[in-house]
Amino acid sequence: MRGGVTARWRESRPGDRGFALASCAVLTAYNNVLGVHSWHDRRYVRANVCATGVALAAAALSGLTPADLGLGRGRWLPGRFGYRLAAGVAAGWLVVAVVPAARPLLGDKRIAALDGRAAAYQALIRIPVGTALWEEIAFRGVLQAALRRVMPKTTAIAVTSCLFGLWHIRPALQGLRANGLAGTRGRAVAGVTAGVAGTIAGGVLFSWLRERSGSLAAPILLHAATNSGGLVAALAVAEVARPKAPPAG
Repeated sequence: MRGGVTARWRESRPGDRGFALASCAVLTAYNNVLGVHSWHDRRYVRANVCATGVALAAAALSGLTPADLGLGRGRWLPGRFGYRLAAGVAAGWLVVAVVPAARPLLGDKRIAALDGRAAAYQALIRIPVGTALWEEIAFRGVLQAALRRVMPKTTAIAVTSCLFGLWHIRPALQGLRANGLAGTRGRAVAGVTAGVAGTIAGGVLFSWLRERSGSLAAPILLHAATNSGGLVAALAVAEVARPKAPPAG
């Protein structure tokens, strides 16, 4: 396998290798560098929509076609398998929310503090557009296609998924701090490592689904269902646990 990777790399065009390396570098830094600035959080959806446009334009200039990116003609729907996976994820969140012993998995102080309007914005706009659409186009679309030009499919999926995990270092650390779970350096490192490992595994699933379906629509739908479904389930659990005001009079 290693010889095959090396041979494929050497046989590829210099421009393709350069674009693949640049894509890796930019995506490794983007979320962990820009994300620390407050302006990025305030303009999260707009910034990531602009980044999506830039990524697609750069891919086109590098010679990647819509079909290469999973956006070709006839690939705009997730397909039956994609719908089933998304429905399965939604059902899984429902089970977690209903089973008392599993509810602690949904504990997140940031979500519990959201009001109805903010929650709707998060579940219907920020996550599907600012997160799922952007990340799937960036990773399973542009990066995976760029890497497949210079290395075997399995290696491209592995690299894409590992970088997807590194992309989540800052969000994982922020989540730990917001919930008081990063009291010591050891706990913070362990928590971030677990979060990165989980997102690598998720990245492998999204990449496999993109290859199986030939479309980005399926991983986008599954990604949105996973993140938005988790948020809705966490909100429901937080609402049940919230102390009720005594009746007036």
